Amino acid sequence: MANPLYDTLFGRHRGRDTPFLHLPDGATLTHDAFLQMTARFAHQLTALGLAPGDRLALQVEKSPQALAIYAACAQAGVVFLPLNTGYTGDEVRYFVENSGAKLLICDGAKTTALTPVAKDSGAGIATLNADGSGSFADGAADKATSFDTVAREESDLAAFLYTSGTTGRSKGAMLTQTNLLSNAQTLAEHWRFTAEDVLLHALPIFHTHGLFVATNITLIAGGSMIFLPKFDLDQMIAQMPRATAMMGVPTFYTRLLSDDRFTADLTRDMRLFVSGSAPLLAETHVQFEKRTGHRILERYGMTETNMNTSNPYDGERRAGTVGFPLPGVELKITDPATGDTLPQGEIGQIEVRGPNVFKGYWKMPEKTAEELREDGFFITGDLGQIDEDGYVSIVGRNKDLIISGGYNIYPKEIEVLLDDQPGVLESAVIGVPHPDFGETVVGVLVPDGTSGPDLDAIAQQITEALARFKHPRKLVVLDELPRNTMGKVQKNILRDRFGDLFTG
Repeated sequence: MANPLYDTLFGRHRGRDTPFLHLPDGATLTHDAFLQMTARFAHQLTALGLAPGDRLALQVEKSPQALAIYAACAQAGVVFLPLNTGYTGDEVRYFVENSGAKLLICDGAKTTALTPVAKDSGAGIATLNADGSGSFADGAADKATSFDTVAREESDLAAFLYTSGTTGRSKGAMLTQTNLLSNAQTLAEHWRFTAEDVLLHALPIFHTHGLFVATNITLIAGGSMIFLPKFDLDQMIAQMPRATAMMGVPTFYTRLLSDDRFTADLTRDMRLFVSGSAPLLAETHVQFEKRTGHRILERYGMTETNMNTSNPYDGERRAGTVGFPLPGVELKITDPATGDTLPQGEIGQIEVRGPNVFKGYWKMPEKTAEELREDGFFITGDLGQIDEDGYVSIVGRNKDLIISGGYNIYPKEIEVLLDDQPGVLESAVIGVPHPDFGETVVGVLVPDGTSGPDLDAIAQQITEALARFKHPRKLVVLDELPRNTMGKVQKNILRDRFGDLFTG
């Protein structure tokens, strides 16, 4: 019997004595050694009472062992639930309780805090530390290095990923084997990955980007990864000459550009730089190409769908856009009120359909029905438009739309203007309560480290460029914008901070 996810990503590498993970200390883990570890871990999952379809919650630091637990879940038919290492005990409690996880694996240092969480939820608990030690690894040490892979169907659940939950309780997106496999296969082909590729991997593996994009593509292609625990500028620069590709968030690229050691010579053997999880500033595109000769490839995805669009591998990688729908993915722009498809060029909500789109939200049938149409189109919550050449641009989140005095205001339009002003590194535009207009616009600016932004001059420029109802009623300056782990600006924090500017 087959197990498509395990067989395609992992099982076919059995016996391959070729590098899979290059570690910071110089050690290398081969494909076969990794799969032997995976088999021991799959036996340990079974020994701890997990059966096919059970959920396993994992909150540990990035390591080869953590990645092997993902592979072991696939081999044993267990649904994998990776959790952000920054989550507090209360947050973990919600995920474990909501998912019905049968086992929680955590860092040894969190055992005291999380044991009551597991106990109250009826889950077992085991530990796995960043160095590979812990009770889970100890239990697996004497297990066999082969495991009879559990048969699964393509429609079976493979993973849960919880949304960030900035506007309410996090939702558990149910991802099937088909969701993960179809996307990895499409991306590997679209981005031309082969067994010769060495991916510089500094992303976390509790998120779609680092796990289901970067790792799955490498496994599909049969290549290897330079597996760094996190982004470290010195390590990135030291390791880059050994790599052929890199995936990162915009912060990775701005930090690389801040270092004079990052040069065209350093990147001469690289063939691809991919950016996602947050918008890349047009200025970063320009600086990166000028410095290295490479043009960063931006793409667009989300928890519920993995990747939806990509700029072309061959052809123009257009700054400010996320390219075209991937093969097999349908994308349309619709009216949020009616659901009708809008004419090309108009701004509306983005809807996508394809084998990458998730099965629904765990234990939330009403929410699933709200966002996943009967015809298979998923309402992403993102606002976008398609230009005359077919390139998709993300304008913002639907929840970030500002309605002031009855007028719709799209923050991105104002942010593009603000980002272009002297002394401004980046900006975020938010809507805050206003006694007359319902909402009004506030612009938050981050200085670029030179002379700083001239707020009067910027206000004058806005007056000349934008209709009056779009003008920010207040411009404020912050040292930096609040971001989540993947680099996305957390506008909800800004709205909380500046929400009483006109009503307080």
